[in-house]
Amino acid sequence: MSDAPSGWQGRLDRRDLVKENAPADPLVLFANWYAAAQQADMIEPTAMTLATADGNGRPSARIVLLKGFDAQGFRFYTNYESRKGEALAANPQAALVFWWEPLERQIRIEGSVRKLDAELSDAYFARRSRGSRLGAHASPQSRVIANRDELEQRVQDVEARFADRDVERPVHWGGYALVPEMMEFWQARRSRLHDRLCYQRSGADWQIDRLAP
Repeated sequence: MSDAPSGWQGRLDRRDLVKENAPADPLVLFANWYAAAQQADMIEPTAMTLATADGNGRPSARIVLLKGFDAQGFRFYTNYESRKGEALAANPQAALVFWWEPLERQIRIEGSVRKLDAELSDAYFARRSRGSRLGAHASPQSRVIANRDELEQRVQDVEARFADRDVERPVHWGGYALVPEMMEFWQARRSRLHDRLCYQRSGADWQIDRLAP
């Protein structure tokens, strides 16, 4: 699956963040901004805040890495038994935030979340380094552990278990896709009179509105 939808024409200039020039599909605008972020002097342009809420409505947020996007959603991978995995099982709605400081740009995305098919998770897991694959088996993510020694011992135990064979994906680990229902693009401007364009899904199309800063 491509990380940029068809219709991508390269980086948009800041002057183009106006409703009259905005593409009908927010993924086209996202792809332009994402490409610019990848070309900027940034340590990790794929970093995004993932905010979830559990079954009681208690929110939590953390940084995860974007591993691809298309019309089917924004993809990331994690331990299904982690705090975010448990929250998504109880309440499959979430929000993403990208902040690209060198470009003074922010993107907010809200929508529903679904697990990726096992085949997609298997394919991505197979591309990870062996150490990362072992770590996915060894770490009881979000659970209390006694100390670093316990974690390192768990890694040694997993290394011994897979000493003579490939490290397959554990059933408790895999991918999600957030299917966007809202996407807001924010561009810094002077005097804090920032540009904000909000896309709201309306059936098969998107409604575009300009928001006050």
